[in-house]
Amino acid sequence: MTAGMSQTRKRRMPLGMRGRLLGTMAVATAWSVGFVGVVPSALAADVQSKQWYLSAMQAEDMWKTTTGEGIKVAVIDTGVNSSTSSLEGQVLKGFDATGVEGDETDDYEGHGTTMAELIAGTGKGGGLKGLAPGVKIIPMRVASSDWHPKGSVNSLDTTDAIRAAADTDAKIISMSFGNDFALDEELEAVKYAQSKGKLFFAAVGNEAKKGNPVSYPAAYPEVVGVSSADREGKVAEYSQNGSTVDIASPGNDIPYWCDETFQTYCDGDGGTSAATAIASASAALVWSAHPDWTANQVLNVLFDTASRDWKDDTLSKYLGHGLIRPSMNILKGKGEPGDPDISPLTKEKTSGSAGSAAPSASASSQPGKNEKAEDAAMAGSSAERDDNSQLGLIIGGVAVVLVLGGAAFALARKRRAA
Repeated sequence: MTAGMSQTRKRRMPLGMRGRLLGTMAVATAWSVGFVGVVPSALAADVQSKQWYLSAMQAEDMWKTTTGEGIKVAVIDTGVNSSTSSLEGQVLKGFDATGVEGDETDDYEGHGTTMAELIAGTGKGGGLKGLAPGVKIIPMRVASSDWHPKGSVNSLDTTDAIRAAADTDAKIISMSFGNDFALDEELEAVKYAQSKGKLFFAAVGNEAKKGNPVSYPAAYPEVVGVSSADREGKVAEYSQNGSTVDIASPGNDIPYWCDETFQTYCDGDGGTSAATAIASASAALVWSAHPDWTANQVLNVLFDTASRDWKDDTLSKYLGHGLIRPSMNILKGKGEPGDPDISPLTKEKTSGSAGSAAPSASASSQPGKNEKAEDAAMAGSSAERDDNSQLGLIIGGVAVVLVLGGAAFALARKRRAA
């Protein structure tokens, strides 16, 4: 597969994709805030009120302990507009890997700026409020397949962006982009980032109903693949699933910048793009609270505290380790950091000061039909699956019950490192 072919198939994870949900749902306790659709508006009362996950994830309470200060996140995307009211003072010098006109602060689509605001936005001027508003953003601009700039685009822009991000002092790399094909050069860049102690999150993609393709870099062993969930804890039907899913994060019904003019926000599903940004912000909060931890330890705690009712050594093809809950560590001190030099997924020693995550290489068995949920943080569930076992999910102390028909939420083995 040539680099040029990869470039033509590269895409950002589409926004505005409205998906229903897998299976049926019975809610034990709804999210703590409601969502009311309104016309697009940049007013704080409209946009921020739609950020339902902030309340659900107990953001205000976490911010009393940490806002993510001291942590930098490299955002590999369409660029980041550093002039929006919510990002003023939040964006540092980055890197433009496209090789065409403009620089990393020239967001040609609005997508990258949305991701940056979801991570580190201050909310000033009516903008999106980030889950980790104390974080600083290092923008890395790459080209999407929908962008047609003047001049030839660097065919290895994502590879160059990953390496550039690895060479910064960002602890976390967030990439809401995906390729249909694996590239040796890109994989080597990912491994380089791991060797530099980075924690790398990437979107698994929004095309579950369009063939459910494998998406890279989420599918690389060293990258944390993120799927999308809604305000009731359900996985969106568009969210790609399989062995590359490591964790789920809020992604549905999240406003975004409509386009590159930055005049207004639009309603819609942020998809796995937004989910990745929010997962990255979650990691930033935990890392800020424990600055002496390595990437392995931060990720281990996120996995350990994720909401699930299956055994810790098994994974859901839709949720991976479960629904992300940084508040369990920030507010309750839960989560086992484990060995600082061992990847929580591959169980292998990492060469950097802190390793990045990888899909588990262990042969995990599926839970038995009548096995009891072992999540110590679970609240009482009221709904039952078709197999008569109960599945309860909690994020930020809010309990929901997911009822899926047939083989949905089957637990899959994670692939081994290539």
